[in-house]
Amino acid sequence: MPESIFTETKIPYHQKHYNGDFFPVILSPKLNITTLSYDITVFTEAIKAHKPWLESLIHKAGAVLFRGFHVTTADDFNDVVEAFGFEELPYVGGAAPRNIVVGRVFTSNDSPPDQKIPFHHEMAQVPKVPAKLFFFCEVEPGKGGETPIVLSHIVYERMKEKYPEFVERLEEHGLIYTRVLGEEDDPTSPIGRGWKSTFLTKDKNVAEERAAKLGTRLEWMEDGGVKTVMGPIPAIKVDKSQQRKIWFNSMVAAYTGWEDARNDPVKAVTYGDGKPLLADIIYGCLKIMDEESVAIPWQKGDVLLLDNWAVLHSRRPCNPPRRILASLCK
Repeated sequence: MPESIFTETKIPYHQKHYNGDFFPVILSPKLNITTLSYDITVFTEAIKAHKPWLESLIHKAGAVLFRGFHVTTADDFNDVVEAFGFEELPYVGGAAPRNIVVGRVFTSNDSPPDQKIPFHHEMAQVPKVPAKLFFFCEVEPGKGGETPIVLSHIVYERMKEKYPEFVERLEEHGLIYTRVLGEEDDPTSPIGRGWKSTFLTKDKNVAEERAAKLGTRLEWMEDGGVKTVMGPIPAIKVDKSQQRKIWFNSMVAAYTGWEDARNDPVKAVTYGDGKPLLADIIYGCLKIMDEESVAIPWQKGDVLLLDNWAVLHSRRPCNPPRRILASLCK
């Protein structure tokens, strides 16, 4: 096997320690980037050569940040994603307004950058979720705009300790998510994806068929929009690869962030039996997520790989410019 070009680095105050392990793991080139420039081909070939080791890192840590590897364009980022060899997952059923950039790469969320996006597992409200997420910083924000991440099993453990009856009820009933979609995308909203792009069709009958496969019921509205009702969906799942329970839901994201001209976030999520959730517990959960989260400021060229079963992510507001690209994998 070729010699590895990777070395693990530390960023003080921007990593957590759990059982002696760092979260996230940060990998940089072994040699100083000013004395030897690793181009994109060297990086992608190193990924292919050391894929089992890299996969073991992501399995153990939940998140790996690659920094300093001269990933400069969307095409470079697409090459990095391809080098890992994970199968692509189409973005069907998600809420974020996004646009394809190149290959398997799209914009992460086209909503205004001054809006916060709360913690969530990607597409947690649909049956088929991505196993891996890639993010790439094409244009770093001047201030703010971080992507905080938090380990899902840590959130579950702390919630079960603080709110045992609530967690028990979640495990019994799950959650129902309700969201109203317009016909077309609304880039002013963080959940502004219209039903045509959500279900990749302009045909209402096809949309209903695809929604049914996602466990979603559609209620058509006079203005051409549609109310989507998803669930009941389990809110606590088991990460089989780690044999531990995880906080796998969009409860906080829906209750605190699913707000626009069509949606009232308080009505966006309920228990699986239709009864309302308690606001103080939801905000208590948000506090736990904030306390346990890590938010490394983006630098141009950063590539962040997340295990979507292990890690929730969010977005802090910022002033433009900021351009973060993404890719989803099975």
